[in-house]
Amino acid sequence: MIRLLAKWFIRGKNAESPERVRSAYGVLSGCFGIFLNLVLFTVKLVFGLLAHAVSLQADAFNNLGDAGSSVISLFGFRLASKKPDRDHPYGHGRFEYISGMFVSIAIILMGWSLFRNALGIVLHGGEPAYASHFIPSVCVMAAAIAVKLYMFLYNRALAKRFDSPTLRAVAFDSLSDTVATGAVLVSALITHYVKMPEWVRPDAWSGLLVSLFILYTGLKSVKETTAPLLGKCPDPEFVSAIEEATLSFEGIGGVHDVIVHDYGPGRVFVSLHAEVPADADVRDIHEVIDNAEKYLSDRFRCVATIHMDPIITDDPETARLRTLAVDALLAIGPELSIHDFRAVQGPQNKTLLFDVSVPYTYTESDEALRERIENAVAERIPGCLADVTIDRADS
Repeated sequence: MIRLLAKWFIRGKNAESPERVRSAYGVLSGCFGIFLNLVLFTVKLVFGLLAHAVSLQADAFNNLGDAGSSVISLFGFRLASKKPDRDHPYGHGRFEYISGMFVSIAIILMGWSLFRNALGIVLHGGEPAYASHFIPSVCVMAAAIAVKLYMFLYNRALAKRFDSPTLRAVAFDSLSDTVATGAVLVSALITHYVKMPEWVRPDAWSGLLVSLFILYTGLKSVKETTAPLLGKCPDPEFVSAIEEATLSFEGIGGVHDVIVHDYGPGRVFVSLHAEVPADADVRDIHEVIDNAEKYLSDRFRCVATIHMDPIITDDPETARLRTLAVDALLAIGPELSIHDFRAVQGPQNKTLLFDVSVPYTYTESDEALRERIENAVAERIPGCLADVTIDRADS
């Protein structure tokens, strides 16, 4: 169905930019989700009232909340597609992350509402459920499960295609709704076919379990959608691909200090340092860097900026000192590495200047580690002092 609707409403999509296609699919998914959730809300509420099934009524309002979440997602995609302006030179792509956060909050609120309703029934009781209209209610719930599974599958597919945290949150919301409605269906069957004491209400107890699951799903979605807003660590595979692509250019011997700033889909900024021979012609190596920047920008759909680090590659003494410094560093920790190594001759001693990459999992403080490295270099390489810069990076 979603593919058919895409053919009707997303015309000429192959000629449009990827950002416009992404926005169009997000809007289509949001509108379709609003329609389906409103239909489910109406049907469930009607039969929940007729059957005096509080759990089915609560499940209906859960679908109403999903419709509201789809409205938020819809506005998020529309705002995220706005072009950069004077006040927002990096675009409005993070609106999608913000809308995804609101979707997650809506899931939590619905889960809390279901929990309170179910707990009230457990503690205070209510009218017997499914004394009438049992068969139609079961059919409604079975159909709702099928619809929600379909919504989960197409939203998950779109989320993978466009790497969208908002659609991913909507997809898992649909999956939680499937579990919720399934639990309501099971409780309805038990209530109708199994004779139990009046104080035992399977629909209420199942509602408690379902609400806890929904709360967990919402909290997990909040974490996933807020991480890009807080500046999460870039995907290691993405960083490795950037490094590998940069090193494929002749004249670039090393890559370090890769930084990724995510301002939303299609607005990713990448900066890195590339080690180049210090004796190379600056015009030739500048052309290599320009070509590398263009290649990275085109391949990874980002804005790439490369800083050149001139490295002496043909001096045996510098190579010897670097090897000794690396040995001293590895004796302290095998997860540590050196880059930007330089040797400067002073009036009395030679100073070795270099950066040390340290993973965030390394517990020792920067000051203590720096002192250990400087002492190790002074001990292992007589007549040399170390000037160390600690560079925290993901392991």
